[in-house]
Order: sequence, then structure tokens, then C-alpha cells
Amino acid sequence: MEDQLATFVVTIALPAIAAGIAGGTLAGLLGVGGGIVIVPALYFALSLTGMNPSQIMQLSVGTSLATIIFTSISSSVGHYRRGAIDFDLLKLWGPSILVGVLIGGMLGGIVSGLTLIAVFAVVALLVALDMILRGGGEIDAPRRFSKPVWAFFGVVAGAISAMMGIGGGTVCVPLLNFLGYEIRRAVGTSAAIGFIIGVPGAVIYVLTGLGQAGLPPLSLGYVNLAAAAIIIPLTVLFARVGVAIAHKIPRRALRLTFGLFLLFTSGRMFFDLFAALAV
Repeated sequence: MEDQLATFVVTIALPAIAAGIAGGTLAGLLGVGGGIVIVPALYFALSLTGMNPSQIMQLSVGTSLATIIFTSISSSVGHYRRGAIDFDLLKLWGPSILVGVLIGGMLGGIVSGLTLIAVFAVVALLVALDMILRGGGEIDAPRRFSKPVWAFFGVVAGAISAMMGIGGGTVCVPLLNFLGYEIRRAVGTSAAIGFIIGVPGAVIYVLTGLGQAGLPPLSLGYVNLAAAAIIIPLTVLFARVGVAIAHKIPRRALRLTFGLFLLFTSGRMFFDLFAALAV
């Protein structure tokens, strides 16, 4: 058992370290929770371990959600000190996002790994194109919608985020920017939303994965504690680096950075999807 654990940790160590550094920096910079990096990195690392391919995506998503709990706290504190979090929106969206997380988390633990990859790739592509091609984001003037409409947006954001194993920023940043929020306040508020998504999302993936055969050592359901232990300290540290960068670079550069990164990530996931279907 100890030899199996040591082999597993050595196999995933480098991808997990890279994911922690990059994920933490992007969490602070873009308000994305880090999952948009951590999920693909864990997917790659776990595919090297020889585990059941049908479980790789679920374990990647569940572990990512667990790391986001800590990453979002670090990132949120940094943005809060710069006045970039809308607490009124958090109060309004909190309950609806929780409903969405419950829906998305249960679906994510049931549907096939290939379906999760497809959802991940399509959403990332659409968001990337929006952030690159559409202007705006310079003026903070949120649009006026009724509370039920804002609640609907929260349910959708929570559901997609839980299914994808991300902290909400991948959906919430472009959505809030589209709804009139200045890009930096959209990033800061989305960073705080990551905590609301991460806690229930991780719990759901733990519960849906309990008793599953073929999971690697130190797996608590669909959350791998060994991978989380490598990633969390790095994401917490580098989230503060990302926050500092976000409040120094021009707003348009921040949008383009977000969009180009998602475009690359989407392309990689589509490649993996087509490769799996070909086999």
C-alpha cells in the first residue's frame, strides 16, 4: 500500500505543482478559482496512473472543487482589500448558486466523463470568444433586472461551475461583465463566489464517489487528498500574486488574458475529447 501511494504521488507531483502555481495565479488574476487549470492538469496526471479512464474526469473535478475552497478565500481577501467585491450581489446570488451547485454536482457525479469534458470544452470556448471579441468592461454600471432573473443567472452559474469543477469565475466573470460590472469588480466578486461553489460541490463529489472501486490511494470519494495536499498550499500563496497583477494591468489586457487562456484550454479539451471518441 505504501509503495502504491509513493508511486502515485511521484506520478502526479509535477503536474499538480504546476497546476497549483498556475491555478493560484489565475484565481487571483481572473477570479476563476483555479479549476480551469487544475481540472485539465489533474486529468492529464491521473491518466498516467493507469486508473479507470471513466473515473478520471470525476476525480479531477471533485479534487479541483476541494482546492477551490482554500484558493477562493486567499483570492477574496486580496480583492476585498482593494474594494473589488460586491457583497450585495453575493447576498442575492448565494442561495440560487447553492441550488445550482446541488444540481450540477449531482449531474457531474452521474453523467459520463466524456460528457463532462464536452461541457467543459464548449463553455470555455463560448466564454473565450465573448471575452476576446466583445468590448466593454471599463465602466461599472450593473443592469437592472428583477431578483428572479438574477436568481436564475445564479442557478445557471452554480450548475455549470459544479459540473466543470471550477470556482464560478469562468462563468461569472463574463456574465457579470456582460451585465454591466467593471471587469475588476466582476473578477473580485467571482473570486468570493468560488467559496460558495467549492464547499457544497466538493461534499457532493465525496458522497457520490464513496464506495467506488478502482480509485487511487487517499481518495475520499471523488476527491483525492494527496493531490489536494500538493495543490492547495501553492494556490493559496500564488492567488495573492494574481490579485496584485489584476489591479495593475489595464482592464482590456485583463479581458484578453482571460479570453486567450480559455481559448487554449478549450482547444486542449476538444483534442482530448476527439482522441477518446476515436479510440
